Amino acid sequence: MITFIQFLITGLRLGSVYALIALGYTMVYGIIKLINFAHGDFIMVGGYSLFFIIPVMMAAGIPGWLAVVPAVLICACVGMLVELLAYRPVRKTGNNLTCLITAIAMSFVLENLAQAIPAIGPDPKVPYTLFAKTFTVGGVSVSHATVITVAVSAAIMVALYLFTQKAKVGCAMRCVSEDKEAATLMGINVNHTILVTFAIGAGLAAVAALMYIAQYPKVYTTMGATLGIYAFVAAVLGGIGSLPGAMLGGLLIGIVQSGANTYINSSMSDTFVYLILIVVLMIRPAGILGKNVGEKV
Repeated sequence: MITFIQFLITGLRLGSVYALIALGYTMVYGIIKLINFAHGDFIMVGGYSLFFIIPVMMAAGIPGWLAVVPAVLICACVGMLVELLAYRPVRKTGNNLTCLITAIAMSFVLENLAQAIPAIGPDPKVPYTLFAKTFTVGGVSVSHATVITVAVSAAIMVALYLFTQKAKVGCAMRCVSEDKEAATLMGINVNHTILVTFAIGAGLAAVAALMYIAQYPKVYTTMGATLGIYAFVAAVLGGIGSLPGAMLGGLLIGIVQSGANTYINSSMSDTFVYLILIVVLMIRPAGILGKNVGEKV
């Protein structure tokens, strides 16, 4: 029983990180129907931002976890630059395929640019360890990082949902997602709304980076590629375009991976993840919480 609870806690911790990343994927897709494969590399930007900022803040007597604030701002700026310099010009002149190719290209651009910076390079870096303390409840060991990760993910999910339902910009996002042309006629600045969406999604990636390095204290230039794939699978599994679906998909992926590592074989964890994805999409192509929308002709 203790083993079961332990694997469940580990799965919730890892799944919460995937959920934070998947929220960024699903927001961008919901607005412009683009799979932003560069989104995973925003995590890498956030990770290195934390690596350099945490020691400075600790030396100044400021709690290291507050480094997430400038990291969020840095990632938001990178996200907006990617949208302005890469995606917006392609959206105006290209099609869905060219946008997808551009997204993949931007992922490689960000990774290689990071490696070209002398202070970063190709070798992994070990950041300052945060939330390392643990406590035991009924024989089950729980780290502070686990509690904080799950709590932060849940709080962000609720805040993001309320933002999209109540805030003026959030309502604009939903309008643009439904119909860009109609949103434009209603006086909504579509380009500005898309830019804000990229900023929020990239900012969430910085928070995910903090939660991830608190559990696995290592930063490297390709870290976003693997995490991005898991988060993309989570978004599709839960129903891409659905915020609750992204959260649900992330938690399911984390629990499945943790269960496979605990009870079967760690090398088989990814196999089970993708098998479950295939089965769900065969039964429900739109994902668990996704909506099947017929194409207008």
